[in-house]
Amino acid sequence: MPAIEVGRICVKQVGREQDKKCVIIDMMDKSFILVTGPKKLSGIKRRRVNLNHVSPLEDKVEVKRGASDEEVTQALEAAGKTELMKA
Repeated sequence: MPAIEVGRICVKQVGREQDKKCVIIDMMDKSFILVTGPKKLSGIKRRRVNLNHVSPLEDKVEVKRGASDEEVTQALEAAGKTELMKA
């Protein structure tokens, strides 16, 4: 299992959004990724995050690189993961 990839669901480990779930939507470089909650589901807005501050889960959704929040929400609903993101 490649741990860090587009569409992988992660848990933030550091900061004010600690213990909330997010989805990786882009790989910026070897140290940073772009994640989104989306905000209305999990409370995490789209932001750049240090790779060491997230912990990947086994769950994954099919989204394209750089997907909008609406596309991520639709993919989560299609995969039945909305309750996972809210928890």
